[in-house]
Amino acid sequence: MSETFRPLSPHLADRLRGILLDADYTVSGVRDRLGDTAARALAREQLIPALRATGGEERLGLLLRLWWLGEAVPEAALRALPLAELAEAGLLTVRDGRVRALVQVKPWELADGRPGYTVSDPTVRPGRGQPRPDHVVGAGGASATLAQLVVDGPVDRALDLGSGCGVQSLHLAERADRVCATDVNPRALWMTRISCALSGLDNVETREGSLYAPVRGERFDLIVSNPPFVVTPGAARYAYRESDLPGDSVCAEIVSAAPAYLTDGGWCQLLANWLHVDGEDWRDRVGGWVAGTGCSGWVVQRDVQDPAEYVELWLRDSCEQDSPEYTARYDAWLDYFEREGVKGIGFGWICLRNDAAQDATVRVEELRHEIDQPVGPYLPDVVDGAMTAHRLTDAALLAARVALVPGVREERISVPGAPDPERILLRQTTGLRRVAQVGTVEAALAGVCDGTIPVGPLLDAIAELIGQDPAALRERTPASLRGLIAEGFFRVAR
Repeated sequence: MSETFRPLSPHLADRLRGILLDADYTVSGVRDRLGDTAARALAREQLIPALRATGGEERLGLLLRLWWLGEAVPEAALRALPLAELAEAGLLTVRDGRVRALVQVKPWELADGRPGYTVSDPTVRPGRGQPRPDHVVGAGGASATLAQLVVDGPVDRALDLGSGCGVQSLHLAERADRVCATDVNPRALWMTRISCALSGLDNVETREGSLYAPVRGERFDLIVSNPPFVVTPGAARYAYRESDLPGDSVCAEIVSAAPAYLTDGGWCQLLANWLHVDGEDWRDRVGGWVAGTGCSGWVVQRDVQDPAEYVELWLRDSCEQDSPEYTARYDAWLDYFEREGVKGIGFGWICLRNDAAQDATVRVEELRHEIDQPVGPYLPDVVDGAMTAHRLTDAALLAARVALVPGVREERISVPGAPDPERILLRQTTGLRRVAQVGTVEAALAGVCDGTIPVGPLLDAIAELIGQDPAALRERTPASLRGLIAEGFFRVAR
């Protein structure tokens, strides 16, 4: 579909931004204006409480109804807005004394806490049609998850691969001197540019094209992507969520090609879906994507859906529940999964660091419990711990000085009056909040390891205290201690 995307002049962007800020159209201002009940209802795509909360002629309420809720607002109530210029820029229409927004403008908090804005297509709600093929979805839960996952800066160059409305570019612009945002959808790039302009950012450039094609031959310190990972049969119907690559291969392509576009030590971080195929461990599947890349890293599965749940989720997403095509699309999708032997679809993230090392390792695991957010500040420590554990031989570990990581606590569970505990647990009170069941020896090490004495002599002393053979303890303890280092309970002192 042919469309002209008019640039938003710096003057008009500054003027609209000033109007929004002056009315406190910010994350905190909107939260206070709506109240908890309306905000929760809006998160469920229920508008009535929000419309009740924003009634009247007060400026913030009017702006919310126009830019977020998608309601027509009387022209006379919006005299402060440069309506003619905004209409010329393609952001709204004025007809018969009523103003209606053509885009959704939502407040967003930038990485440094300053107010920013995302510009997307208006939310398509049930009973109000279906998204257009080049629909640009607004920032949501997945956007926030990825933003909280990204490692801290500063960096020189960053790439937002598949920028959509530009929400990740907003965060990257605070970390990087220069940001390149790419997308196959020119409409998405137009909205990315407006999002950046309304957020007061001028270090983001946009390029049209698929995957890495627009940046061939270039390298970046940080690559971030919320790609169109939805697994569907046939050709892509919606550019924001689907690609024309089969199955989960779009994520595999991004991962396998990443080292060629990363500087030494650069990071690639993306959200992803992957298939659980009958007779195959999903860890082997995703592990195969990263094998041979020379990258260390971390793959985490946060959720798994069965095929029916997955199909229902994405048919709801495109507002097709009550459409004539619903049953046919549902059947076709399930037929595809049955043919491919798909038993489930995993969702999570992939984080790679370009170490260019033959012995690089990527930890692949499932974490369903709540963890501390944001992850980005401590993510390098997670990857370093896994790499250190992978590289340590038994002899090197016995010679190493190891310290308990701050925030780890010990818990002993026993029957009242029993001389010995039934279980001993080490629990992380921060970060990934893992819990590990350990034996007496590991618990003893947790009590004495402070990074000053090598592990070997400490094991000898523990063996004498508990009446065991020191040589046997030195032989069997490195494996369990290596696992505790990989999981972040201990660290090797430098």
